[in-house]
Amino acid sequence: MQVFREIKPLRAYLDAKRAEQATIGLVPTMGALHEGHLSLVKGSVDDNDITVTSIFVNPVQFNNPGDLAHYPRTLDEDLAMLQRYKGQVVFHPSANEVYKQEPMITLGFGPLGKTLEGQFRPGHFHGVGMVVAKLFNIVKPHRAYFGQKDLQQFAVIRRLVEDFSFDVELKCMPIIREPDGLALSSRNKRLDPDERQKAAKLYEALGIAHDLYRRRVSPDQVKKEVEGFFSMSDVTLEYFEIVNASSLNPLQSTFANEPVALCIAAYVGEVRLIDNLIIGNEY
Repeated sequence: MQVFREIKPLRAYLDAKRAEQATIGLVPTMGALHEGHLSLVKGSVDDNDITVTSIFVNPVQFNNPGDLAHYPRTLDEDLAMLQRYKGQVVFHPSANEVYKQEPMITLGFGPLGKTLEGQFRPGHFHGVGMVVAKLFNIVKPHRAYFGQKDLQQFAVIRRLVEDFSFDVELKCMPIIREPDGLALSSRNKRLDPDERQKAAKLYEALGIAHDLYRRRVSPDQVKKEVEGFFSMSDVTLEYFEIVNASSLNPLQSTFANEPVALCIAAYVGEVRLIDNLIIGNEY
């Protein structure tokens, strides 16, 4: 396994491999790896000769300084996990290496960046777009792998690729869950045992919403039922929305013949968690 802290030697290494006709996959992460991340790594290893896993807690995408300060950092454990996989390259730069000076460019994604997460985390998708664009330019991957749990992030990156004509194939990988349905997340490490048990309510709520949607209950009524579910718990709902799974536009009817995503964000104690469930063209 090769570990790089600086951009220049990483580029030189990858340029040499690319000259040998090696294919390169990119898995962008902020570390604190879990089996969800590793499913992305495995997907890349299966598809490519070399997999570059970036481990970088990107300060530009945090609108809450406390959230940035408390984000888990577990580099030694992360590297041990990545040792399992062949063709592994790790890029673990400092913030000063990635941002030699504060960016002057601001990335906006129109309505796509202002709904759901964008409504509650202003500037978040600017930061996501900025670091992913940098990684695409540094690594020049043939393919890049992202998780469905961050569904809106994937939609934003897809638009980034289209608008800037990046020559990269995007892969959206399924959510990996605990036995009780909780989506794997680095933030789960911050939950105490009692909070961890309560966190399963996000997936429980998605299940309730899915059942109501299948029965063609209106989106407004489904939202009311989910809000009522959380009003009787000590998990604080931030939002629940029923949207088109691609555009993320709000759905007006359960009779729509389009892929649908049920999207949720909630606080368990001080830890903010997100999740989603995609419903195909079943009706």
